[in-house]
Amino acid sequence: MSDVRSGRLKVYLGAAPGVGKTYRMLDEGRRRAARGADVVVAFAECHGRRHTEAMLDGLETVPRARCSYRGRRFEEMDLAAVLARRPQVAIVDEFAHSNVPGEGRNAKRWQDIEALLAAGIDVITALNIQHLASLNDVVEKITHVPQHETVPDEVVRRAHQVELVDMPPEGLRRRMAHGNIYAPEKVDAALANYFRPGNLTALRQLALLWVADRVDEALQTYRAEHSIGGVWETRERVVVALTGGPEGDTIIRRAARIAARSAGGDLLAVHVARSDGLAAGVSHASLARQRRLVEDLGGSYHSVVGDDVATALVEFARAENATQLVLGTSRRGRLERFLTGPGTGETVTEMSGDIDVHRVTHERAGRGTLLPSRRRTLSRARRIAGPVAGLVLPVLLTAALAQLRGPLNLTSEALLFLLTVVGVACIGGVVSALIASLTASLLLNYWFVPPIGSFTLEDPNALLALSVFAVVAATVAAVVDRSLRLSRRSARATAEAETMSSLAGSIVRGGTTIPSLLERTRETFGMDSAELVDEPPDAGEVTAVPAGPGAYLVLRGRTPSSSERRVLAAFAAHVGSAVERARLAEAAAEVEPVKAADRMRTALLRAVGHDLRTPLAAGWAAVTSLRSRDVDFSPADQEELLATADESMAKLSRLVENLLDLSRLEAGALTLNLRATALEEVLPMALADVPAAEASDMEEIPAVLADPPLLERVVANLVGNAARHTPPGQKVLVTASVLAGRVELRVVDRGPGLPPTGRDRIFEPFQRLGDTDNTTGLGLGLALARGLTEAMNGTLTPEDTPGGGLTMVVSLPFAEQAGVAQGTPRPAEQAHPAGGA
Repeated sequence: MSDVRSGRLKVYLGAAPGVGKTYRMLDEGRRRAARGADVVVAFAECHGRRHTEAMLDGLETVPRARCSYRGRRFEEMDLAAVLARRPQVAIVDEFAHSNVPGEGRNAKRWQDIEALLAAGIDVITALNIQHLASLNDVVEKITHVPQHETVPDEVVRRAHQVELVDMPPEGLRRRMAHGNIYAPEKVDAALANYFRPGNLTALRQLALLWVADRVDEALQTYRAEHSIGGVWETRERVVVALTGGPEGDTIIRRAARIAARSAGGDLLAVHVARSDGLAAGVSHASLARQRRLVEDLGGSYHSVVGDDVATALVEFARAENATQLVLGTSRRGRLERFLTGPGTGETVTEMSGDIDVHRVTHERAGRGTLLPSRRRTLSRARRIAGPVAGLVLPVLLTAALAQLRGPLNLTSEALLFLLTVVGVACIGGVVSALIASLTASLLLNYWFVPPIGSFTLEDPNALLALSVFAVVAATVAAVVDRSLRLSRRSARATAEAETMSSLAGSIVRGGTTIPSLLERTRETFGMDSAELVDEPPDAGEVTAVPAGPGAYLVLRGRTPSSSERRVLAAFAAHVGSAVERARLAEAAAEVEPVKAADRMRTALLRAVGHDLRTPLAAGWAAVTSLRSRDVDFSPADQEELLATADESMAKLSRLVENLLDLSRLEAGALTLNLRATALEEVLPMALADVPAAEASDMEEIPAVLADPPLLERVVANLVGNAARHTPPGQKVLVTASVLAGRVELRVVDRGPGLPPTGRDRIFEPFQRLGDTDNTTGLGLGLALARGLTEAMNGTLTPEDTPGGGLTMVVSLPFAEQAGVAQGTPRPAEQAHPAGGA
């Protein structure tokens, strides 16, 4: 049988006490009850407000648990009673309340609520904004009132629905003045302190912003699910681009001021780690400092990989639904901008579309160094400018030297030409240097080597000089080119190390789950999606990287470069490690059922050693005595021996049947024949063997959908168990009632009862909780009763008997309201897909 569906949590969130959270919570409970839902009030604190107390009319209230602490009496929510009652919806007030120490199993009420949700019970609760853990210190600074009871934000964010109960400060103060919130003697002090207009306005803003954040999360999820790429200007989201340079602090603060102009604006800082050299010279210490600055200003830091910085920035901004993008002005000088073409700022502005772009000036503007270019060692502009310079610069130098023919000799002229060739090599690399070398050699030979005005190749010295000139020029160009390549390789390694450092940082901060690593990978590489699959897809625009045995990391979107694939392989390795950890955790979890089965087998062997052997021995002895020819038994003795044998065989048969039925239940092989069943046809047979049991009138109780023989077994087991614990002279009472479309059959005993902590164990096979002797059976009665009940779409829960004792409650649906065709046999595993004994 599968696990019980987790319940849904709805939170009514208010800015301050008295805005009407409890009233709204109870009003919703009444509406749900009117629609047929099974609603109970597990705990509601009305504080003497008559309008709120009136909302309790018509709602079932679970009695509170009374406890004492340091000589005082308190009332708390009775978690065990609510779990035993098992309603569809439970109303639980004061989400952040701290339970009385030593009472119950949890220290906080939000932990009690999580226990209800885990049991499949929907919960409606209420909370004030000051009780959120992340805002607790902020509220204390505003109100100067410390709050000692908090709820983790993550617990509230997991709620299925958060509804804001809002009221203007003036209206709330009027309610306070009219005595609708606190007692009259507390009104003046409250209005003069916590309920001042400024305090209430600030708390209201905190509540609105927190709910707005949750709405924004839902919007982002919707946009992702529907592949919406356009910007929806529902709130200001400011993205600031960081290069790791010294101007970063200035740009971050400017972007933070832009975000602060709009209430609720978001600040997102992003650094593009390139594998082509942009990361060269980046200070990791500066990036770390800027990350801390962004987080101190309330923003978030992100790192993405991209060969093209402008494209990566715009894609990230669109993915985050950003409305504004902030960049620093270029650190390059005019000459560098002329040689390398448009910079990142100009390109981003052209690509931004409906995203506003701010280019912030700073003290480093125009003072930076030439950055390596995109994709290749040399940019396109330098690849064009190099050959042109190799042809033009020697000609210009020749024209200039022709005017200085007197003061300079041939050696000086050759050195100037060599300097020109080196300069061209720095601009355009080897090919440009060779062009410049050839041009310079010809010009030098024609204009400056005697005889001037003609090419002279016959003089060995001139030929040697020109050859050495060409070799030196080519060598210098090769050295410059190699230096650029090594610089690019170093920059690539730096970028990869930076990206992996960012990944490691996210893992250290807790992002180690598989979904978080996949999202981190998708964001870092700017992909449309990232997922983990067993086999890589055959075709399509996807990138598949092995992430371990039988696992592949598949990314959809652009095609990553070869250098990005190396970084991607490291990401895949981390994902593979997370998968392996998950598998190990799953294997460890699988060990627990095996251990439990081993314990059950051990208990079975111990029980069989006595409980099955005892009736077998008694019956065997009786039959052996009857067959003996050495003793002449009287008719009365023969009748007694036959009765003993019959009783022993009947007991043995019941034990074996219980074992077989429990085995079939666990294997899902028990076939049910559900039909409309009246309790009058089941109870007489179920109570026949227990004289101390009596049933109330069942004529007005509607028929239930059940398998009659199995329901008889359930009731017989419960009545037999109750009879064993009921004191002599007391009766086991069987009653029935109707509630919310179900029939609740109660088997009531007046025994010692059970503590709440031991109630789950009584339904475990081979447990005889509270029995003082070992002759009362295998301990299968209650385990089998719950299994059969749940197989028939019912529930079996224990609760306290008023006045002492234990009551077993069997809840089954009406025959006419059940969703299963009557009279149709079906396996037990299909009859009740949730829960199990």
